[in-house]
Amino acid sequence: DYATLAAAELGNISDRRQYLLLEGKFGLPRLLTEKSGLNSGFMIPQYTSAALVTENKTLCFPASADSVPTSLGQEDHVSMGSISGRKFNQVLNNLEKILAIELMYACQGLEFRRPLKSSAVIEEVFDLVRTKVDKLEDDRLIGEDILAIIELIQGKKLKEIISKV
Repeated sequence: DYATLAAAELGNISDRRQYLLLEGKFGLPRLLTEKSGLNSGFMIPQYTSAALVTENKTLCFPASADSVPTSLGQEDHVSMGSISGRKFNQVLNNLEKILAIELMYACQGLEFRRPLKSSAVIEEVFDLVRTKVDKLEDDRLIGEDILAIIELIQGKKLKEIISKV
């Protein structure tokens, strides 16, 4: 139950950073694109992130707070640990999607800082993401982009890069 709360909060923090990146402050264009159109730049993925954050919050009710007697009273207190584990896995799956959207936004934001460079690790992560997902110039469906970044999050290469820090 506590791990579920922690993972949900990480998603909540990530979603807030996404929102701030879209505001058009800090020298970045509004919605992280110069040519928003039908898809309104990166607004719609933030809706997805916000929905996942809200779903995670609903999954945070502690399963351990409930117990149902079973086996004709033989087991009068059941920990509901398996339910906690299932909810935790759901929150982690949602968190992967939320973090993938944030990583996509971060790379897009870095595009608007060029020719400046960031740290070697951040530039390496940026380059890795750009092997799978191009900068958003014109509106396109970006669901496949999010899935590609989720694959990077689940893979070894991103972890190897980050472990250098």
